[in-house]
Amino acid sequence: MQESRRFSQRLSATLRGARLARRLTVQQLTDWGWDHEDESARTAALLVAELAANAVQHGRVPGRDFLLALLLTRSVTGPATLRIEVADCRGERLPGPAPAAPPGAAEEHGRGLLIVESLATRWGVEPRHPSGKTVWAEIQLSAHSPS
Repeated sequence: MQESRRFSQRLSATLRGARLARRLTVQQLTDWGWDHEDESARTAALLVAELAANAVQHGRVPGRDFLLALLLTRSVTGPATLRIEVADCRGERLPGPAPAAPPGAAEEHGRGLLIVESLATRWGVEPRHPSGKTVWAEIQLSAHSPS
């Protein structure tokens, strides 16, 4: 048997919206039974922070929001999986694979996808109809959450 829960929220494509996305993620995981200090909650918050910041910086269309969606899937036989989706309106600006070498210490940008790749079990990007893209990442959540 498998249980799924979903949360989604449109947020302004601003730095404030990106910060709110991170906070909403931690709160939603807390509502679903994970402690806000749990490593899973911290990892999810960091992934959302990176994906939302990318949506604001690279996917922003003036006057348009970005969408945060969280999908929790639990089965009786295995760990829970959290799928994080951040959708924006810029379908022509697709993220590529993380660079082979990390950016130099003096570079201000370019580490986001390296962080996503290192923390996520899987991640990718999908086109979004009628325009835009959804960048997603999945992680397995810690098993000590209450049922």
